[in-house]
Amino acid sequence: MHPMNFPHIATSLPRRRFLRGLGVTLGLPMLDCMTPAFGKGSLRPPPKRMLLISNNLGVLPQHFFPKDKGAAYTLSPYLKELSAFRNDFTVCSGLSHPAVTGGHSTENCFLTAARDPTRSGFRNSISLDQHAAEALGQQTRFSTLNLGVNIDKANRSLSWTRDGVLLPAEDSPAALFRKMFIQGDAKQTALSLKRLRERGSVLDVLSEDMRGFQRGLSATDRSRLDQYLTSVRELEERLTVSCEWEQRPKPSTQAAPPKDIADKARFFPKIQLMLDMVRLAFESDSTRIITLMVDGFATPVFEIDDQHRTRDGYHNLSHHGQSKDKLAELEKVDLQQMRHLRDLIASLAATPAAGQRLLDHTMVLYGSNLGDANVHNCTNLPVLLAGGGFKHGQHLAFDTLQNKPLCNLFVSMLQNMGVESAAFGSSGGTLTGLNQL
Repeated sequence: MHPMNFPHIATSLPRRRFLRGLGVTLGLPMLDCMTPAFGKGSLRPPPKRMLLISNNLGVLPQHFFPKDKGAAYTLSPYLKELSAFRNDFTVCSGLSHPAVTGGHSTENCFLTAARDPTRSGFRNSISLDQHAAEALGQQTRFSTLNLGVNIDKANRSLSWTRDGVLLPAEDSPAALFRKMFIQGDAKQTALSLKRLRERGSVLDVLSEDMRGFQRGLSATDRSRLDQYLTSVRELEERLTVSCEWEQRPKPSTQAAPPKDIADKARFFPKIQLMLDMVRLAFESDSTRIITLMVDGFATPVFEIDDQHRTRDGYHNLSHHGQSKDKLAELEKVDLQQMRHLRDLIASLAATPAAGQRLLDHTMVLYGSNLGDANVHNCTNLPVLLAGGGFKHGQHLAFDTLQNKPLCNLFVSMLQNMGVESAAFGSSGGTLTGLNQL
């Protein structure tokens, strides 16, 4: 048999195209043919990361959005808290999800853009994080981490599967720390592997049963069953990868194990603790995609800082009805959120990564499903994007009445992550004016 001859490859072969050609989605090692022709011998760029944060009660819009636009915009009262990082973030106005209305019902749609969440028989769609994880494959111990603060785990989440199933958020920093850094003994590892293999064997039997069942079905039912079996096959692949990761040692960290805060009134300490876990997850490369829902709806009377405490629960506070007292409290709450966001950006900027800052390779999206919680308005959503290697330092101002799809920003973020995607949800392309350096 003659050896196979390959023509000279003048340009790089996209890794995802290679995977699609083989019909599989498991990760492959980086091959010579995937290296740019003029990049031989150069260092591989560090991986891109993505943190997606949503507060389901939003912020006071009059203090968040700048009055002018472009690169020379004047920082709004809230954005002044981030002034040290002005050139590291972009603020957007005039973005929303078309036909995603219904007040608080939209909180589960912030990363999905699924339309009409209040209609009978509504079914959510895949969220941005899960879409990216599917496309990229499991390159780290956790393909994604879905987190929450004061979250109603049974009813709210930013993460949803392709079939519109809620993925419960982890709200325990201590449990998350154990998952990332605490190595079980040999007996625990063997038990975990046994459980994973048992799940795999159940899926094998299920696949056999389904193949026999699908004979004689209508075309519509066969299509639905094919989609289900595809999900089963992908789950089988993820279980295989999970078995491999279970046998690898976990990373070490100098950080002390955190202690959970049970008191929901300690709202901001809980946020800070979870953001500390986010930073550790990125630094240890435990994952590259994280979602964080801050559930204001489920937050009772809470501490704003050491000297101030709200006089009402967060939800009732958000329906301020122009009360001066409530507005004053909400402004303090929003400013405290901005300070936590500032400190997160500062920590990512202070962490080195391949000769740059971790922030340069990490997108941080902050936003909400509500443009104005007081009146349940779901247009002109507060959106801020920091880091990730974009050309920042600007206010991208779109029509606040005829909004651009927020999913345009999501497509830009997907492409920044290395996902070959031209569309997501209700997008009409990428977000105009948001360019990479």
